[in-house]
Amino acid sequence: MSAEEAVRSVNSGDRVFIHGSAATPVRLVRALLDRHEELHDVELVSISTFGELGFERPEVQRAFFLNALFVSANMRATVDGPRGDYIPVFLSEIPRLFEQGVLSVDVALVHVSPPDRHGYCSLGVSVDVARSAVRNARTVIAQVNPNMPRTLGDGQVHVSRFAAMVQVDDALPEVDYAGAIGPTEERIARYISEMVDDGATLQMGIGAIPDAILRGLGGHKDLGVHTEMCSNGIIDLVEKGVVTNKFKKKQRGKIATAFAFGTRRLYDLVDDNPFFAFLDAQYVNDTKVIRENPKVVAVNSAIEVDLTGQVCADSIGTYQFSGVGGQMDFIRGAALSEGGKPIIALCSTTNKGQSKIVPFLKEGAGVVTTRAHVHYVVTEHGVAYLYGKNLQQRARDLIAIAHPDHREALERAYHERFSRHLR
Repeated sequence: MSAEEAVRSVNSGDRVFIHGSAATPVRLVRALLDRHEELHDVELVSISTFGELGFERPEVQRAFFLNALFVSANMRATVDGPRGDYIPVFLSEIPRLFEQGVLSVDVALVHVSPPDRHGYCSLGVSVDVARSAVRNARTVIAQVNPNMPRTLGDGQVHVSRFAAMVQVDDALPEVDYAGAIGPTEERIARYISEMVDDGATLQMGIGAIPDAILRGLGGHKDLGVHTEMCSNGIIDLVEKGVVTNKFKKKQRGKIATAFAFGTRRLYDLVDDNPFFAFLDAQYVNDTKVIRENPKVVAVNSAIEVDLTGQVCADSIGTYQFSGVGGQMDFIRGAALSEGGKPIIALCSTTNKGQSKIVPFLKEGAGVVTTRAHVHYVVTEHGVAYLYGKNLQQRARDLIAIAHPDHREALERAYHERFSRHLR
C-alpha cells in the first residue's frame, strides 16, 4: 500500500519508533508528519536519523514530540526546542527500554530489504535497537527497498510481522569521511596505529579520525572487528585480508557490528555477506561480551576533556549535540579486555581555534566518560596515559598534548586549581 495508507494505523497518543541511521524510513516518516492536522500527542523515539524529515516545521511540532535516544544533525533544533528532548542512555540498554515497557512502543516504522523466498526481510544496515523495537511494538510498518542490503545475523523479520508494507526504490544516504582527513587527523592516526598490535580487536566510531586510523593499519595482521558501527574505513582492510577475526573469542571469523553507515561500496560489501554479523546492540555493546575479545582497541571521540580527564562527548554546554551512544560500553569493555586499550581521540582545538582540553567542562555539559574510566587521550600533539595517575599528574599530561597556543592558559588554570599542593 502507499505510505499515506500505511501510517493510518498511528493514533493520537501513540509512541512511534523510527528506524535509524542509513535505514531511516524517510517516506514513512514524511507521510506520518503530514498527518499533523489530525493527530496530537504522538511521541517519536529514535537513535540517529538521516534525511530531511521535516521535524522542524511549527505545524508538525504541535502534533508530535521528539524524544531522542541519540541526536543527529537533523534533530538538534527540535531536541533543543520546546517540542523535543533527549534521553541519556547507553546504546546497549536501549533494547531493554522497549522490552521492559519503560518505553513501550505502539508503532515501529522500519526500513527493510525485500523478502527472500522464505518470506524473511532484513533490517539491513541498522539492526542495533531496531530488532527490539520490532519485537515489542504493537504494530510494525515496513518500508521495503531493493537498495537495502540483506544483512545476516539478528535482523531477519518475517513478512507476517508487518501490518503494512510500502514499496520504495530509494538510494540509501551515504557518507565518506576520507575527504575530511587532513594533517591533524593523520597525526592522531599515526599515534593510535602504533598502539594497535597484530591480532587486536577493533572498535571505531564514525568520522575522519577513525577512518584515518583504519587507513593506517594496512600493514597489520589478523585484526578482528567488534564494533557498534562499520564505516568505509573497514573496506580496504577486509579486501586486503588484514581483518581475519582469527583471534576473537566472540563471533570468531566474523565482523560483529550493530549498524553500518558509509557509501554504496560499503553497503554492497555487507550485502548477503556471511563475513559480517549484524547483531542486536544489547549484545554487541555488552561490556561482558566486549571484554572477552583479546586486545580490544576502542577509539571514541570527545567534544572536550577537562584537566582531570572527564570527557564530554554529547553536548556543548546545555546544547544537546549527540548522545551517550556506545562510548562507555566500549571504553569499559576495552579496559577489561586482556591487553585492551580504551582511547579518547580528538583534535586539540575546534574549527574556531578553541582548546578542546579545558580547565573545566562547560556549565551544563554532560560527562559521558568519567575520569575513572579514561586511560588514553590522544591528540595530534601526543598521547596522555591517565590510568593510575593522580589529578595533578593527569593535568600535566593533558596540558602536554594540548595545542601549544593554549598551554600557557592551561598552566595558569593548573596552578590556580592545585596551588594548595604546590610549594
